[in-house]
Amino acid sequence: MAAELRTAIERGDYAPGDMLPRQVDIAAQYDVNVVTVRRAIRALASEGLVTPVQGRGTLVRTRPPIRRLGAERYARHRWKSDVVAFGADRDASARAWRPTDQTQTVREVPADTHVAGLFGIAEGVLVVERARVVREQGMPTHTLTSYYLPEHVLGTPLLDETPGPAGRGGGFAVLKAQGLEPDRISETVSARMPTPTEVELFELPEGEPVMVLERHTYTAEDRLVEVAVGVHPASRFAWTYNFPIPD
Repeated sequence: MAAELRTAIERGDYAPGDMLPRQVDIAAQYDVNVVTVRRAIRALASEGLVTPVQGRGTLVRTRPPIRRLGAERYARHRWKSDVVAFGADRDASARAWRPTDQTQTVREVPADTHVAGLFGIAEGVLVVERARVVREQGMPTHTLTSYYLPEHVLGTPLLDETPGPAGRGGGFAVLKAQGLEPDRISETVSARMPTPTEVELFELPEGEPVMVLERHTYTAEDRLVEVAVGVHPASRFAWTYNFPIPD
């Protein structure tokens, strides 16, 4: 049953964004019971081909995944344009996007042990949290939450909750205007199972992990100016890094 549905999806009978027929209708078409169909859909969901959506049915997932650029997405020439990092990823993936695909909430929060240790401040000292959700055709693709020292960003567009990037060139352009030009980035990528909140937000199938990217951004003087944590459903992104081979 799973093979039949997988072939139909790959053949294009059901395009990305389509809903599969109701499980009872599939069962009738293939002369099997609904339990068999349910198990087949669960298998396809674990492969990232479909997503069961509560109250709607089974959604055929968008493929191929979005290509997430490495160093190229942070290129300085982008700070002078309207093509911010997630937009560069979409362009590289031949996917349409709008600046308003990104929304954010901004608030001051007590620094947890991890963030406080990175910034060299006491745990509980207030930092600025800028939490973004990025969507494609209305469906969240990933989240990105950045932390800043208040004295670095107060009074800047980074505190603006209007949908879209923080002005022309995004957050890095804002930091540069503050005399805190980003010069070096450290990124660490790991995988884990999603939280219940992430399962609901991303409409994840059972068993799909998320990829977590933690980014530390430094000035040329080695001053940490941003700690960012991004959460990405594993099946929706391909990670691409180009770099010279060290001696």
